[in-house]
Amino acid sequence: MLRQQDVGHRIVVRRIVGIREGRPLFSDALGELVELSETHLTLATAQGRLRVPVAEVHRAKRVPPTRRPTAAAVVELELAADEAWPAAVRGRLGDWRLRAADGWTGRANSALPVGDPDRPLPAALDAVERWYTDLGQPPMVNTPLPLAAPVGAELDARGWVVRPPVLVQTVPLAGLPPAAPEHAGAPPVALATAPSDDWLTVAAGRKGGLPDAARHVLTAVDQVRFAHVYADGALLAIGRGTVTGPGRWLGLSLIEVLPEARRQGLAGRIIRALVDWGAAAGASRAFLQVEQRNTPAVALYRSLGFTTHHTYLTRTPPP
Repeated sequence: MLRQQDVGHRIVVRRIVGIREGRPLFSDALGELVELSETHLTLATAQGRLRVPVAEVHRAKRVPPTRRPTAAAVVELELAADEAWPAAVRGRLGDWRLRAADGWTGRANSALPVGDPDRPLPAALDAVERWYTDLGQPPMVNTPLPLAAPVGAELDARGWVVRPPVLVQTVPLAGLPPAAPEHAGAPPVALATAPSDDWLTVAAGRKGGLPDAARHVLTAVDQVRFAHVYADGALLAIGRGTVTGPGRWLGLSLIEVLPEARRQGLAGRIIRALVDWGAAAGASRAFLQVEQRNTPAVALYRSLGFTTHHTYLTRTPPP
């Protein structure tokens, strides 16, 4: 049966649609699982959204994507994402990246095990643990899947805990829908090379504080823009865009709309403004990272054409 970590992935569902001569009639549906609850599951199919009561599901399972990314494509995107979210303290273990930023966000405080660590896998993970222990913070490892499945298996054997899965989603900039018409008096999206104090306050609320290392993560990128939407002097929404990697990836992060300004299309307008900037800066594709359990955000990004490229799991030692 399906689990929450299947959200955002392609699945096939065989459901009971009736009874004939005392025998059940079945129908199959194929699509991306967008929501899973105790009572229903929802798929995005080629024919549209399909909501299926769990009681009608006879069998359901994840199936391979129509086109699985190559290992090289996963590595390229992971390295572009690493460049877009640069940790203040960095180390190397062969090709592996070691990252620390005063504990601010998992991405900036975890090892990225892509490539060859230049030693056997158990010894590499021992070295990761020592590196973080010497810094006085708990070790973490991000495992892009399926690329880092062997690392995940070794961490399983050590009893490491799994955090909620994260979807790494992408879209060609040319495939994004056109911006919706703005109504008269709509507040403009302003892009700046540095975040305002108000911007940082919203980001701190979203991420649980803002240590000095966080400012490095946010600003230490050559090509970066910070989106602000103000109305009557009050900041309503923020966003951040970067252009990184040899493949010129536009990275979107911290798309946040304050509660009182939601359902006005501000998130979509911020994304469109950052996309226009990224395209002018040479980007041809966009990526973002979103927890699969954040169903409102996943639905928004799907409406803009984003699809799951791969997933990653953040792993931590047993308590």
